[in-house]
Amino acid sequence: MRFLFLIFFTFNLLWAKELIYPLPLEMKFDRQKALLGKKLYSDPILSKDNTISCSSCHNLYTAGVDNLPHSFGIKGQKGNLNTPTVLNSYFNFRQMWDGRAKTLQHQAVFPITNPVEMGNDFDTIVSRLEGDKEYKKLFKSLYKNGVTKDNIVDALAEFQKTLVTPSPFDAYLRGDEDAISQKQKEGYELFKKKGCISCHNGINVGGASYSRLGIVNPHETEHFGLYNVTKNELDKFFFKVPGLRNVELTYPYFHDGDVQTLKDAIKIIAQIQLGVNLKEDETELIEEFLKSLTGKLEIIK
Repeated sequence: MRFLFLIFFTFNLLWAKELIYPLPLEMKFDRQKALLGKKLYSDPILSKDNTISCSSCHNLYTAGVDNLPHSFGIKGQKGNLNTPTVLNSYFNFRQMWDGRAKTLQHQAVFPITNPVEMGNDFDTIVSRLEGDKEYKKLFKSLYKNGVTKDNIVDALAEFQKTLVTPSPFDAYLRGDEDAISQKQKEGYELFKKKGCISCHNGINVGGASYSRLGIVNPHETEHFGLYNVTKNELDKFFFKVPGLRNVELTYPYFHDGDVQTLKDAIKIIAQIQLGVNLKEDETELIEEFLKSLTGKLEIIK
């Protein structure tokens, strides 16, 4: 089935006029729920010992990541996967490296309850929030049933809808030829010519499919990816393709965070996924193109 999906997906790409398309000029969201979600996002009240918040690992001022190979949770515990950015995550078809979460609401549950990350449970969190006069009032004003697990993750997801970063490349896609440099244009053409766009396409320049790590050349990893969800042997080493927006800033790279520079990441992924050994000038041009995907975040107030 996965092989048939890849054939179907590739066939559709060949017929598409443009494989990357710009972010929407405006996002629809509930402002008051998003503001509640913002408050929750930066509050360590969600963690078991009141020391870790969502923003601890997903820092909005550093492109939605913490720039560590592996993030730290409560009691200084270290995770085993690189923290993906929350910016533009609304546009991913699945959340998390193995795609276990189908929605942003679903995704929010995992780090909150993971014993290595925030290590909490929703009964405790609901009790805490109900005991806080401000939170209790906010939830009651926005949700008929007040503070509940579903309403907590709904508010967090509503906030994440606002984390959209329009970039110079979006302006270029809309027709502004001067929005990006000549080198970035050449890098984009190489990005397409070399085959990078076969996985990194769509509104998030990725995040729309799974791909096996090491399609052409093997890449050693102890992580099984999608197999963790399906327990299907054919799904071993399949990971959600990461979106490339703001990739210039979301180092280190890959699911295990073992690649430090964007230039090295470009070279390695071209070798293992496409069987292409990029020349130095080709790598630099593709890197320049990827820098055009760095956008500006306006945090809701």
